[in-house]
Amino acid sequence: MEERSLRVYADKTFFTRITNTISKMLIPTKIGINGMLISIKRNNVIKAYELYIQNKSNTDSSKTELAEKKYEDAFSLYLEAIDKHIMDSVYKKVKNGSASAFEQDALARYYEVIHIKETEYLEYKYRKQKYLLELDYQTVKELDKEKITERYKPFYLTKMDSLYKGLLKHFSIKLADNLTEKNKDIIYDKIFKVLEEYIVNILPLKMESEDSENYKQILDEYNKFETYTIGKLDQNEGIEKKMVLLAISRKLFTHSLPLIVAEQCYIKLLKDVRSLIVDTRVIKKQEKAYSLLIRLIEDYNIKLLSTKIYWDKQEKREEYKKFWTEYKNISNLKETNYIEYMKQKEILFIQADLREVCNNPMKYDKIIKFYKNKLVELGVMRKLKDACKTEGNYIGRKVLCKG
Repeated sequence: MEERSLRVYADKTFFTRITNTISKMLIPTKIGINGMLISIKRNNVIKAYELYIQNKSNTDSSKTELAEKKYEDAFSLYLEAIDKHIMDSVYKKVKNGSASAFEQDALARYYEVIHIKETEYLEYKYRKQKYLLELDYQTVKELDKEKITERYKPFYLTKMDSLYKGLLKHFSIKLADNLTEKNKDIIYDKIFKVLEEYIVNILPLKMESEDSENYKQILDEYNKFETYTIGKLDQNEGIEKKMVLLAISRKLFTHSLPLIVAEQCYIKLLKDVRSLIVDTRVIKKQEKAYSLLIRLIEDYNIKLLSTKIYWDKQEKREEYKKFWTEYKNISNLKETNYIEYMKQKEILFIQADLREVCNNPMKYDKIIKFYKNKLVELGVMRKLKDACKTEGNYIGRKVLCKG
């Protein structure tokens, strides 16, 4: 009797397990049939990726091409499985009100990507792949199986790196189109958003997985960036964060975000901070914005223009050479007379930007006046009272622009 009862108990347990498994397969949930299919496709793409990496340096080109094709096919099937999971499982759960907060957010973000398909197909293609990979990476982390995670990571980072670079290249090309200023601003915002997403989501994983020596040169900037990820940022801090993003991008995305595009991004930030200065009525905030402007001008001139090889206009190149010579001469004061060094550097930067904005005096009349008043404070110019002009005239060591 004892032997028989044990056998019946064992049978019941066995049949219960089968019933539970079938139920999971028939009910489209995260752990159901779609989840099983994703797991299979995920394993296939990891194997195909590892084979592709092994054959990359193979002298037999036919083997390399075959491995690459298998990898591409496996990747396509893997993405299709994740996509199907969203439409079959997550969508139904959201519709019947049984979805978790994570699943509701996942579907909302999915539709954010889908809606640009008709108008921005290339951007849609990159964003959808990136979104599907991010979604499944969360699943891999939840599995909490070290072996799977360690095998998945190299594939994930390689693919995500490629997709982020693809997006940046796409936006760089779009900036070359004949766009309105408003549409250009939209592209600039997209570039900064992609850079931020990369630095938040991908860079820490790469720094963990790869040789840290490769990232030593951006470590200071990365630590600065982290200070802007906590709390709500004001306009000043928002521009500062973008400035740090650009500094990091010059090391990580030299090809996908070309120097000419990075230059346009710096010019956009200069416009933003100039506007911030003249639109601010609070003196303390204005001085804070001015301090940021000085740092931004330094970053733009030292980190970007100093590396520029090809110039559209020869006179601009000659002008920058003079600026660079003055900057180096001023830098000699840093060790012996730091206060004088800071003063002379400030004068040099204001004069350089004043020459720039004077090319469009109607648009920049307020910042031109602000700069001239600063140069008066620094003892470079004098303001002459003029009964006919309420704003007055200025004279100084250099004629920078009329007014």
